[in-house]
Parts: sequence; structure tokens; C-alpha cells
Amino acid sequence: MSLDHAKLDQLLQNHPAWRLLRSDHVALVASFLHRVFITPNVRTIAQADLCEALEDDLYLLREQLGEQAFPRTAMEYLNDWAGVDKGWLRKFYRAGSDAPVFDMTPASEKAIAWLGTLTERSFVGTESRLLTLFELLRQISTGTQTNVNVRLLDLQRQRDAIDAEIAQVLSGNLPVLGDTAVKERFAQFTQLSRELLADFREVEQNFRLLDRTVRERITLWRGSRGALLEDILGERDAIADSDQGRSFRAFWDFLMSSQRQQELSAMLEQVLQLEAVAAMQPDMRVRRVHHDWMEAGEHTQRTVALLSQQLRRFLDDQSWLENRRIMDLMRNIEGHALRLRDAPPQGPAMHLDTPGIDIALPFERPLHAPGVKTLIASIALQAGEADMDDAALYSQIVIDKAKLAQQIRRALQRQGQITLGDLCQAHPLQHGLAELIAYLQLASSSFASAVDETSTETITWSAAPGPASGDPPRLKRARLPRVIFVR
Repeated sequence: MSLDHAKLDQLLQNHPAWRLLRSDHVALVASFLHRVFITPNVRTIAQADLCEALEDDLYLLREQLGEQAFPRTAMEYLNDWAGVDKGWLRKFYRAGSDAPVFDMTPASEKAIAWLGTLTERSFVGTESRLLTLFELLRQISTGTQTNVNVRLLDLQRQRDAIDAEIAQVLSGNLPVLGDTAVKERFAQFTQLSRELLADFREVEQNFRLLDRTVRERITLWRGSRGALLEDILGERDAIADSDQGRSFRAFWDFLMSSQRQQELSAMLEQVLQLEAVAAMQPDMRVRRVHHDWMEAGEHTQRTVALLSQQLRRFLDDQSWLENRRIMDLMRNIEGHALRLRDAPPQGPAMHLDTPGIDIALPFERPLHAPGVKTLIASIALQAGEADMDDAALYSQIVIDKAKLAQQIRRALQRQGQITLGDLCQAHPLQHGLAELIAYLQLASSSFASAVDETSTETITWSAAPGPASGDPPRLKRARLPRVIFVR
């Protein structure tokens, strides 16, 4: 990017990150957003919770700087930061809810990340970054090489290097990284992991911008509906096949592998136990950074799915046809008027129906019937006794669908697919048929699933009799087509 005077002046006037750095309250905004969004890796916060957190910060600052330091309320500050002229927060409403929520914009995260680079670093490593750059260039050079002989020579060099290293290890000479090299590489890992979390918010913002562009194109469309759908579907394919879309899909496929997750967890545990790393006093959240990546990626996936769902509603057939029908009628009337202006017809130009009067007889309606007034007697309640069985009040059961969905997700993290029968064997049914129906509802609404009609499976559970019967538990069975949950 060329940083000429015109480009920098445009960024100075319009970019939210630069406006944040120029703000008089940059210390308040940056510290507050870093504490509530970046440090705990939170994507969205309800308005009430965010307002309460800001009120606590404002109270502490007024105790230190005086009552006139920040005269406005927390809600006024939040609405101001989410305004068009600021753009540091994004205020929106979730589907099916009238309570606003807030999210930090990518511009704010960039400004806060740059402020973090201004602090002095006790350790600045260069070797690991040079090795990373060299490895990236080697991957590009090797991956784009089409000459078979050159590729074979490169693979043979790698094999010879591995054989030499194996021989060195077998001889008892184990090359081990020094403390300086370990600290340098761990510092680079921590920095890159944080930058990766920040990239998710920008990827999400780019998807929203693409969605808004598509909506604007639909609103201003004047062609046929078939051409519109073809253009929209082509745009969707272009988004999925773009460099950003392919990179995000490759990242998600790599991270969702259970083998990769176990490997990452094992390596993090091993590295954090090293003396050189422990001496750096790393943030303990690094131990679960790959889980933070998964949560951020899942949030991005949910945002893309929500945008697709809203786009489908925006393209609703009935509303589109009604609007198109109105425009066709208006254009038809305008065309007839233009044709009749220069060559008016000799006879009548338009036929109107004979006007008529609707007669309504008032006495055909029923007379008003006053409602019955309820008499309420003010009688003091007295405690009494009743001979009745209250066991029915305590025999109610509630199926926790969230717990069942969590069990399905955990099973799909370990394997690509699982049948309903295997799931019920791992987690036996506690509430019988009602819990089995809840699993079937989740399979049809919340998870990708398939039904194999050619094979059946039998699911059994233990049904407890009534407390008064004294009978032992009975074994019940349900035979149904095989239901398969797919990752």
C-alpha cells in the first residue's frame, strides 16, 4: 500500500482506529475494551453487563481524578462509541431478541494492538522470525516447483538431513534448544496466537461487508428474478472460493481434527513445563489458546450462517413477487398513458364497474350484553389439612436439551460420525422416551444428520414404576431406523 499524503489524510479523517488514537479519552476506551473484550477473548456482551462494567471503571476513575473527570453516564459513552462518527463498538440485536448487545470493531482491536507495541519489551528475538521467514520462502519455492527432478532432489536432501539427525540421536548426541532459543520461540508463538484471535474479528467484519454489498445489489436490481438469483449465487461462490474463504476453511478443517487438538494440547503442556518458559511467567490462558481459536472460529461460522439465513429471508419469494407485481402494474399504466397521449381512442378508453352502495342495517347487529361482575370476598385464609397425594407435584421431569447437545458435540469431536444407538450406550437414557424424542429433535433441527432406512437399531432403557407399586424397574425397547449424527 502506498502511504502518500492523500492516502494518509483520508485515513486520518475516516479510519476509526486513527480517530481512537486521536481521542481525548483514548486511555479510558483502550483500557476498558482491552479488559472486557480482548483479555477474556469475549465476542459479544449484553448492553446491561457492559454498562455495569463501564460504570465500575468510571467510579474508580472519578475517585482518583475527581468527579468532573468523566461527567457523562456509562450508557451515553457506549452509545457514543458505537456511533457512526466513532465506530469503536458495534451495537446490534440478536435474532428473536430486543435486548441490544455490543461487540468491538476490528479497527479498535488494531489500535489497541498498536498501543501494546509501544511498551518496552524485555526480550526481542530475531532468530526465530528469520527461521520462520526462511521456512515460508522454502515452502513457496518447493510447493510451486513443477520440475520432477528438482522436487526429487529437494526430498532427497530432506531425507539425508533426517537420516543424519537420526544417526546423531542414536549415537547419544541429542541437540537441545538453549534457554534463549526457547524463550524467543515461545514469545513469537504467544504473539502469533494473539494476532490470530484478532484476525477472526476482521474476517467476520469482511463477511458482513460482503453481505451488505449483496443486499444493496438486490435492492437496486431491475432485471429478471432468474438473473438476480444467478448473480447472488455466483457472488456466494465467489466469497467461498476467495483467498480469504479458502484460507478460513482450511484453517477450520485443520483445527477441527481431533488428532490435531490432542497434539496441540500435549505440546502446550510439555512446553509450559519447561524451566525457561516458566521463568517468563506466561499467561495461563496460553494453555487453552487452541480452545479460544475454536470458540472464535465457531462464532465466525455462526455469523456466516446467520447472514445466510437473513439473506434467504431477504429474498423471500412472496414479498419479491408482490413488489415486482406492483412495479409491473405501474409501468403498464404508464405505458398505456403514453400511447394514448398522442393517439387518443375514438370510443371509451377505460371501463369502470358500476358504482354501488353497501347497505348495513344497524338492527341486525346483536344488542350489548353487559358482562357478569365477579364478587370477591375478603376472607382470611386459614391453614388446613387435605387428604391428597402430592407425589404428582414432584414427578415432573424436564429434558435438558443443552446437555444432550453438548454430549453430541463432544462425541463428534472424537470421531466424524456417531449413531444414536452408540450415543445412548455411552450416555444411557435417564428419562426414557421423552429423552429419546429430544435426541431426534436435535438431529432434525440443530445438527447435521442422516437416517438409514435400510437398517434399524434397538434402544433400551430402564423405566421405573410408580412409587406406590413397589415393582422392580422394567426394561423398555424402541426400534427405529438408524440415525447418524455427522460432524
